[in-house]
Amino acid sequence: MTAQLILWGYALAALLFAAGALAEWRRRRGGWPSVAFAAALGLSALWALAVAGIGPGDLSTRVMEAFRNFAWLGFAFALVRREPTSGWTLSAVYLAVGAVIVAGLGLAIAQAETASSNVKDELATAMLVFRMMATAGALVLARHLYGASAGSGIRPIAAGLATLWGGDLLLFAVAYAQPNWGGGLVATRGLTAVAVALFLAVSVQRRDRWTLALSRPAATNALIAMALVCYLGLVACLTAVAAAWGGEHARALQAGVVIGAAAALLTLISTSWLGAWVKVKLAKHLFRHRYDYRVEWQRFTDTLGTAGEPLERRVITAVARLLDAPAGLLLTADGGQLSASAAWQWDAGEACNAPLAAHLLETRRIVELDAVRRGQAPADAALLPAWVLARADAWSLVPLVHGEVLAGAVLLARPPMARALDWEDFDLLRVAGRQAASYLAEDRAGRALAEAQRFEEFNRRFAFILHDIKNLVSQQLLVARNAERHAANPQFRADMVATLKDSADRMTTLLARLSHQDRGPAEPLASVDLGALAARVARERRAQHPIAVESAPLWAHGHPQRLEQVLTHLVQNAIEASGEGEPVSLKVSADVERVVIEVADRGHGMSAAFMRDELFRPFSSTKPSGFGIGAFEARQLVSAMGGSLSVESREGEGTRFRIVLPAAPGLEEAA
Repeated sequence: MTAQLILWGYALAALLFAAGALAEWRRRRGGWPSVAFAAALGLSALWALAVAGIGPGDLSTRVMEAFRNFAWLGFAFALVRREPTSGWTLSAVYLAVGAVIVAGLGLAIAQAETASSNVKDELATAMLVFRMMATAGALVLARHLYGASAGSGIRPIAAGLATLWGGDLLLFAVAYAQPNWGGGLVATRGLTAVAVALFLAVSVQRRDRWTLALSRPAATNALIAMALVCYLGLVACLTAVAAAWGGEHARALQAGVVIGAAAALLTLISTSWLGAWVKVKLAKHLFRHRYDYRVEWQRFTDTLGTAGEPLERRVITAVARLLDAPAGLLLTADGGQLSASAAWQWDAGEACNAPLAAHLLETRRIVELDAVRRGQAPADAALLPAWVLARADAWSLVPLVHGEVLAGAVLLARPPMARALDWEDFDLLRVAGRQAASYLAEDRAGRALAEAQRFEEFNRRFAFILHDIKNLVSQQLLVARNAERHAANPQFRADMVATLKDSADRMTTLLARLSHQDRGPAEPLASVDLGALAARVARERRAQHPIAVESAPLWAHGHPQRLEQVLTHLVQNAIEASGEGEPVSLKVSADVERVVIEVADRGHGMSAAFMRDELFRPFSSTKPSGFGIGAFEARQLVSAMGGSLSVESREGEGTRFRIVLPAAPGLEEAA
């Protein structure tokens, strides 16, 4: 039954592979990949036919299997070499896998030519190891091909190849672990070949483009995976040798080989110097460029833009990681010299002199400290401070230039694998330095803006207070003029003392508002008796000008002192706008759930354009000695209480200001 399955399964697979090869040859997509694809399908058909007609263990079948693998690797290599960014890395991987296939084929030929049964068994074991290594390496390349062919017609082919070689690896692994295995897996491999042939036949009918998007990390990972496969294959060969020649100590020798190999692998992985050395050698010998600029730039910008650490530290980390530097120091420009402002795994440094900062800004060169120590850069040596050159781990100095300003410089420590910097390093560091300098400049500009906003807040407070001081001065002048006539009146003297005390209290409040420390919580809203407030303001100003009050005990939500300040300002403006003998009207009334205060005069009035464009803008006034801040401040204070301030005015007829506040229950009603 198994023999029949092997015969019919592989025969069907051969028929499907041959049909796919013929269809691909007729389509003729053009180029070497199409020719290689048709050849690989044809050799796969011959391999399946050999297994069905001759048997899986015959030398000719193994030769056809090797040719089949070579053909599929050639097809994949033809696709990869079309990409200009492929470099030599993948070529080295394909060459290594091909060498393993050749070695396995050589062992198969040697086994067929050997008469000794013991030697045949040992060669069979070694051949299985090499076949496993070859299929594992081919699987790595199929995985790379699948990842590089996103969105193209190559992905189904890569998936089919991975299935084909995965079945081979499973078969060889079982044969290696259990020499006396049955033929059931061979039959299963034939059915797998049928499925792969169908899958590839469907791919032939698709007219997708065969394009790749190769990346340096994928190529490097493929090379590392291939190296790991070779390492494991070497370990398997050593264990086979130990089993063949170890005698009664074979088990102990095999255990020693496995433990030693595992310990050696862990040691190699954990060695940072070796990792840096491998990275440098791969970049130097297998790639056209040292850096994968897209990946490096993404990592650089991600490091700079990630919040959580101070910007200065992020700048050091981002620049240091470009060259695998383990530490760094940021020197920022301050007063014409460079001073240490932040460190990453570095001791605090000292300041650098002003000529060095000017030199870095003028030349914009990355300074190699090793070259300076060797006397190859005398201009830099004369300007660098002694403490920089004295540190053996100080490696390079990268200026951070933003426009025509030196934002600072980053001093990098020597990486585990030190080397001389080349043009790629200089270009990358120069661009990265400009980007980091722009971040530092933006941060400084943000801090300067915040400081300017604090000054603006102080100036705004000062402008408000100057306006209130002007009102207090007017009140004091009025008291002084009346004192000349009524100084002998005891009642006047009592009113004068009360007025002076009230002025002193207001001056103290103004100073507190101007103070930088006056940033406590906002004054809570309270119920204010607007009738009593209007009467008090009118009483204080009645000696200056006649004021007609129409009020009732109405209560509103507001800030008592600030509301009195607003009302005093509006009444004072109305007095100044009114003619002599023309009374100012002060009216308090209720409007549904609101309380309204109206201050009206019959003065010269205001134009519609002035009210629309100038009235509530700061520093705009029609008075020769006015600050132009009163109306703006009044609207701000009323809005803070949840109310509104509006105005109606006509030239030659007068002006009416209207304050609307939310009503509040009176004390008796609240009780």
